[in-house]
Order: sequence, then structure tokens, then C-alpha cells
Amino acid sequence: MELLTLQSVTSPIIFMNPRSLDIEDFNYELPDSRIARHPLAQRDSCRLLVRHSDGLLEERVFSDLPELLQADTMLVANNTKVINARLRFAKASTGAKIEIFCLEPEFPADYERSFASTGGCSWLCFVGNSKRWKEGALTMSLDIDGRQVTLSAERVAKEGNASSVRFDWDDPSVNFSKIIESAGVIPIPPYLNRDTEESDSSDYQTVYSHIEGSVAAPTAGLHFTDNLFSRLREKGVECRELTLHVGAGTFAPVKSDTVGAHEMHSEFISVPRALIEELAAGRKQVVAVGTTSVRTLESVYHLGCMYASGCKEDEVPQWYPYSSEHPDLSVRQSMEALLKHLDSIGSDRLMASTRIIIAPGYRYRIVKGMITNFHQPKSTLLLLVSAFTGGDWKRMYDHAVKAGFRFLSYGDAQLLL
Repeated sequence: MELLTLQSVTSPIIFMNPRSLDIEDFNYELPDSRIARHPLAQRDSCRLLVRHSDGLLEERVFSDLPELLQADTMLVANNTKVINARLRFAKASTGAKIEIFCLEPEFPADYERSFASTGGCSWLCFVGNSKRWKEGALTMSLDIDGRQVTLSAERVAKEGNASSVRFDWDDPSVNFSKIIESAGVIPIPPYLNRDTEESDSSDYQTVYSHIEGSVAAPTAGLHFTDNLFSRLREKGVECRELTLHVGAGTFAPVKSDTVGAHEMHSEFISVPRALIEELAAGRKQVVAVGTTSVRTLESVYHLGCMYASGCKEDEVPQWYPYSSEHPDLSVRQSMEALLKHLDSIGSDRLMASTRIIIAPGYRYRIVKGMITNFHQPKSTLLLLVSAFTGGDWKRMYDHAVKAGFRFLSYGDAQLLL
């Protein structure tokens, strides 16, 4: 264990308008040697940089987590599962390689129904080498459980830089979940600068992933093991799950000069009623596993505020948390509005979407701590961390770089309290 001398920590700077933030203020030099290309053999053996609530930095290992969390903690993790979203076709006429990257379902639009589809479905996709695919269907022969299945893909329409693609296959006993599992490869982040390897199929999934839909992993969860969860429960820490299907743009750096010019993509969230009831009771300190869990939990609060205000939209707008028209409700009041909404529709699960951006000036409502990895320069994830730490991210990251921590998806972790 190494305790580090507390340096002076700048008082939180409250930005009344996060739109005006200069993204260059969230840049730092990340040496290529600090990017972890592969995970460690033992998931929970990675290094853990702890930032205590008083600003003190402490170096530990991830398996120490039960010693670092209080018994009244509720750990909330994202149970999404990364799909084999990259489908690589070859045109029969020319042999041209066409890659179709599945982003989100269009018809059926519901993730669960789309994966259960037999015979056909449509997805919004990125198309690689798009200019070589002007018309006609692409086909691929698959061997699924000993059966020969022919998959075809046809571009129905272009939607900005994406395309609507219709998938059909000739065996109605096979659903789309089986199709994409057989036809595709798991989409590892481009900054790993390598091809997908067979080991990524398991390495790039959390041990608790089981709801298909993401095109990128909630990487803070990659450090957990079944044994670690057992030790956390023995400590008295309660573990809960929610779902956010991670989109392709989540980890991308902000390319605009200011935060206000950056557009957040919509992402599907699903939260069980039982968790909303626990949040309403407020008996536990909520520690989120990863920024996707952070964004989901905070979005749940804002959805409750929207419903309490009479707004029945099921998507949190990007800038809603900063609106002067946002009601200042307690967490309990917000959760009660959500529970009333669920009663009215007869559902035991909140299903919605979010575009929330969490940046300096944001007031956290539900999350009291978070486990997260080290993020890319000029990313919205770094903005989220800065908002939580009162702008102290630079001191933490400077220390991590100098101390040889491993960065990004397969790298080391932080515990922010």
C-alpha cells in the first residue's frame, strides 16, 4: 500500500454554462507505451488508483476493493453484453471487402425482439468501403449448429454517415442472435491498434454480461471476478445491475473546440423497478461501476424530474440537467415520479434512452462514488470524471502517467470516492 502526500487541490470551479468549456483544457499527453493492448491474465490484479473524498491519492490493487468500500455501499454495474457487431462480407462479383458495423436495431427497434427475430430484421449500420457497395445484396454462408445458413444484407437507405441495412436468412429456426454470433467479430476499440483476437471474445466481456446490445464494453467492469463479488457480498456490499447499451460514439474524443458543439448519441437504458425503489429509500451509498452506469443512474434521476413536470418523453436530452426549467427535486421525489409512471403503464422495468452529457458544472444526484478506467484525452468520459472530482482529474492523470499505470479499455482502474 502506498499513501501519497496530499497536494493542494484546486477548489471546484462551477461552470454555469458547460457549453462554453474549451475541450483543449481536457487534453493531456498519453504516451503510446501507456496504452494497454491486452488485459492482465488475472482480471482483479490490475492497479487501482484511489482518490479519497478529501483528495488523498492512494495506490492499491483492484482485489483490495472490499477493504475500500463501506458496508452500506450499493455497487451498481452495467450488465450489457458486447455483440459481434462487425460483419465482413465479400462481393460475389468483384471480391471487394465490405464491412457492416451494426449500431442499433431499427425494425424491430426493441433490442430483445430484434435478437429474437427469425428470418429478418433491420439495423442502423456503418458501412466500410461503402463506395464499392452501390446496389444489390451481399451474402455470406454460415455454419450454425451444424446447419448451413445463408445470410444476405441489403442497404435500404443512407442516413447521414450511417445506413439502414436489411438482414435476411434462409433458416427460420435461427434467430438474429445466433446469426450475428456466427457471422460477426467483436469490435475492439480502434486505439488498441491491432486486429481482434480470439481471446477478445471473452476478455472484452464482463463476467456478469448477459443482455446483448453493446458495440463497446463497459470496461470498468472488466476487472471484476466471481470471487471478488463473493468477497464484496461477505463485506455487506450489495450488488445491483442495470443496462445501458454502449454506442459507437461513447468513447470517441470530442472533435469540436467547445463542449457545446459536441453532439451526444442516444443510448438505450433499462432499469428494474426494484432498483428504483432502493434508490427512493436512500439507505445505501451508490457506487457506480463505470461511466455507463454513472450516466444511467443520473439519467434515471432526470427522467423522474421530467415525469414529475408532466413531460412524458422517454429520452433525457443532452443539456436538460443544466436547464433553468429543471425542477430541483430530491432523489426520493424523482424516484416516486418514476414509480408512479411505471404503475400507470403496468411495467416492472423502466426502459428509455439518454443523451446526457456530464461535464464540469454538473451536480451529481445519485452517484456518490465510481469505479472507472483511465480515459482518452478530450473525451466526454474525462469531462464526467472532472465533474465528479471538482476539476482534479489532471493531478490524478499526471500521477498515473508518471507512476506507469496502464490506460484505456484494458488498462488499470480508479476508485473515486
